[in-house]
Amino acid sequence: MEEMKLGAVESRFADIIWANQPLTTKELVQICEKELNWKRTTTYTVLKKLCDRGIFATENSTVTALLTKDEFQAIQSEKFVGETFDGSLPAFIAAFTSRKKLSDSEIAEIRKMIESYGEV
Repeated sequence: MEEMKLGAVESRFADIIWANQPLTTKELVQICEKELNWKRTTTYTVLKKLCDRGIFATENSTVTALLTKDEFQAIQSEKFVGETFDGSLPAFIAAFTSRKKLSDSEIAEIRKMIESYGEV
């Protein structure tokens, strides 16, 4: 699997696919023409690039996701924590919370997540 980063425009394009899949390439071209002001060739070029990265697939002119948006974001997050914090989630959380106070509901949600993983 190739690079898992998306630029701002690629991210908007990916969101269009995730929101509308499965869709035909013709439908995708029409949506991108309307929402991104793209020509057909631009849509096909970016689609091929993201298919080559293993994020989407095109078969019989139908576009589908090989990764859900949540799976894609999880891969990006894991890579970021791995590269930036030597894989240490506590180091990431310490850095994140040093500048942003967590709300009571965020703390409760994180506690719930940790507890559910402890039960496994």
